[in-house]
Amino acid sequence: MTTNGAFDPFAVLRLLYRHGVQFVIIGGIAGNLHGSNLITNDLDVCFSRDRDNLRKLAAALNELHARLRNFPPELPYVVDEHALRLGETFTFETDYGLFDCLGNPAGTDGYLELHANSENMDIDGMPTQVASLDDLIRMKEAANREKDQWALVTLRAIQKTRDKP
Repeated sequence: MTTNGAFDPFAVLRLLYRHGVQFVIIGGIAGNLHGSNLITNDLDVCFSRDRDNLRKLAAALNELHARLRNFPPELPYVVDEHALRLGETFTFETDYGLFDCLGNPAGTDGYLELHANSENMDIDGMPTQVASLDDLIRMKEAANREKDQWALVTLRAIQKTRDKP
């Protein structure tokens, strides 16, 4: 399966918001919201793993027609609370582009920690939790992929600018 439309993270966020899903934006878009100019082609969130939230997230994912990336299209896959409880990292293709849901991102203790440190930002009229710059840097350091190394240069430069008196 490929995505049905152009990448539209705002459409995904509106749907999550409408379903009452508890999440923190992480990854490239969080970096963009802090001032990074690096281009990203997916939306990454860390989600609360409590049972009620897993039900809400599953409902939102089904409305998005989410399908696991690189999963054989001929095999059935059900996105439900049980599937989400069993895994930590899910990479989906949706009607609005690529969408990654992480229960415990590298370098963190998961949603509760990220939420406690997050910044509340207005995104398209929705109050939304965005990972703090410090947490983004910590996640990029822990993941340590080549693309994370590039992002770290930018995120640390933003951090230095903010730390100046």
